[in-house]
Amino acid sequence: MEGNKKQPLGIELVKRGIVTESDISRALDYQKAEPKKKIGDILNILGVCDPYILIDAVGDILNEKAIYLKESDVLLNIPDYISLDIVKRNKAIPFAEEGGKIKVCFADTSNKRSVDTVRLLLLNKGLVMEKYITFETNVDAILNSLEGNGENIELNADVSGFLDSVIKSAMDKRASDVHIEPMQDALRIRYRIDGQLITAATVDTERLPQIIGRLKAISNMHQEKQESQDGRIIMYPEYNIRVSSQPNIYGEKFVLRLLKKNADVKQIFDLGFPKDQQLVKNAFNKKNSVTVIAAPTGEGKTTTLYSIIDYLNKPEINITTIEDPVEIRINGLNQIEIDEKSKSTFAGALRTVLRQDPDIILVGEIRDTETAEIAMQAGQTGHYVLSTIHTIDSVEVITRLRKMGISNYDISSTLATTVSQRLVRKLCPHCAREREFTKEEKDIIKSIGKKHGVEFDLEGKKTYEAMGCKKCNNTGYYGRIAAFEVLILNDEIRALIANDASALEIKNEATKSGYVPLVIDGIYKILDGVTNLQELNNKLALY
Repeated sequence: MEGNKKQPLGIELVKRGIVTESDISRALDYQKAEPKKKIGDILNILGVCDPYILIDAVGDILNEKAIYLKESDVLLNIPDYISLDIVKRNKAIPFAEEGGKIKVCFADTSNKRSVDTVRLLLLNKGLVMEKYITFETNVDAILNSLEGNGENIELNADVSGFLDSVIKSAMDKRASDVHIEPMQDALRIRYRIDGQLITAATVDTERLPQIIGRLKAISNMHQEKQESQDGRIIMYPEYNIRVSSQPNIYGEKFVLRLLKKNADVKQIFDLGFPKDQQLVKNAFNKKNSVTVIAAPTGEGKTTTLYSIIDYLNKPEINITTIEDPVEIRINGLNQIEIDEKSKSTFAGALRTVLRQDPDIILVGEIRDTETAEIAMQAGQTGHYVLSTIHTIDSVEVITRLRKMGISNYDISSTLATTVSQRLVRKLCPHCAREREFTKEEKDIIKSIGKKHGVEFDLEGKKTYEAMGCKKCNNTGYYGRIAAFEVLILNDEIRALIANDASALEIKNEATKSGYVPLVIDGIYKILDGVTNLQELNNKLALY
């Protein structure tokens, strides 16, 4: 909610007799603790006057139509008009439609980008947007109801039953993580589903001590310690649940990582890898070398490693993995779980494994120079080593190894393949709505293609709008797929590395031999109807 450009909103409200100077002083004190909240929203939270009068006055001062929006005022099925993903991101609630006009309420009409985004999407559907303003708390309340807030969580159960309900609901919804977060006036429960956090419930803070006590008890944590701790929950037969606690200003926050014990290893092509058997053979069927998967945290590197190992796994090959932790147990592998509490490390375990006559070694992550050096030595002495590293793309793996102190000679002679990936959400097959590409979208795709020397055929191609339904938790997306890029080092690239060439020089040479940048693979997945441009942009910031 925007302040008046001539006079601050608070001063205008005082002049009109809507609130007092004391009310404004209280609101400003509140704003010190919550600097992102706007004065109008804070005055509403503090309950200093009738909210209907307050929102009308705010609208008049800002020269905006205003409404105190309640759930009962929403007279249409929102996903029929705009995806809930966009609704949440822009805090915009379409609530009524008549004669080609649609009324949309915003928490912040000063956010021109959000307003224009929603306006254009609705215009593409032949609807003219009529803009309204309301309080952010009203928008949040309606969003929570749209998400089915707490629909599977027994809020009135005892503490044991409540936590059991939270965890089982997360499992049912395919959540990878559960966030239990004490806030100023509530305990918030959120699930991470397909990489996105979704609010599942809010609970009164009075229950916080009992919930924390129960969580610590089932996680085998020290009750009396109010400091960061790690624990595990083992009471669910199909899951390993890792628990992390971290004190914050309102109490202790807990994050539960849900790992399915007997999860199936996905085939490499099911992950989104280009459907080219020869590429897979050239990239991964190696000896005397190292292959590295690169991506930021949470982008599916370990899942890709598992799929490669599953592809290579044969009775005549000795495969050993060193992981932190072992996420999936695979028959036929020797899997080692390192434990930092007992001072075991990737480098230490790797030294021991080299005496175990391995053919293939999976090292969960190259975190430091010592691990990188031993991995390179293993690759030079008859082994095939697979690992991951945190960096932005497949070419930057070379730069990262250089910064770790690995010589150009060792990199050029040992590194065989680098792969980079990003996970994008897949459109929900139950509710995605087909539509034409807009001119702007076509221009963006053509511009990306031109930059990388690729011409996309957009003739007759359709895209899909993420709408939202019960099956996808009203997000419009269900599951994720990776966009990949693969760099296979040939003689020319090895020569460039040996001569200390820059990443740009290496990338230019790679392009000549068929290297396809990650963004191009993402565009192909858009044209195949797997995801859409908006989701790829969320991940790669294309525009």
